[in-house]
Amino acid sequence: FWAGNSVAVLRHAARFLGEGSPRPTLMVDDGVENFNAEVDALADSGLFQRVLAQVALIFSNSMIEAWWKQLKHNWLYLNRLDSVPRVESLVARYVGEHNSRIPHSAFDGQTPDEMFLGTGAAIPDQLAARRDIARRERMEANRAKKCSSCA
Repeated sequence: FWAGNSVAVLRHAARFLGEGSPRPTLMVDDGVENFNAEVDALADSGLFQRVLAQVALIFSNSMIEAWWKQLKHNWLYLNRLDSVPRVESLVARYVGEHNSRIPHSAFDGQTPDEMFLGTGAAIPDQLAARRDIARRERMEANRAKKCSSCA
C-alpha cells in the first residue's frame, strides 16, 4: 500500500468535476488507505467530504465485508484450500449453511431463509420462552446446591 495511490486517484477524479459542482462525498471504511496524512490533507483542502461507513452513515458495504470476514475466518481458513474447485465447494457449503441453518441475532434468531420466506415468525418468541425456562432451571439448580458450610 502507498497512500499516494489514493491521493492520485482522488485528484484525477476531481478533474472531471464541473465548475460550481457540489463537493462530492467520499464514503470510506477505516482502512489506512483512507485515513493517512496525505488523504487527510486532501480532505481538509475541501476537495471532497469524507464520511466513514457505518459511523457517519447508516448504510454501506460494511455488512457484506463482515460476511466475507466470517466466511474466511470461520470456515475457509479452517480447511485446506488446495484447488479452485475445493474453494468453490467450501464457499457453496458455507453459503447454504449461512442462509438455511445459522441463526442471526439481527433477525432475532431466524435464518436469512426464514426471514426471506416469512417462515420463522414464531422463532423469536420460542427462543424467549426457552431462555426464560433455562434461566429458571439454572436458578433452581443453583439454589438447590448445598455445601457442608451451609448445612
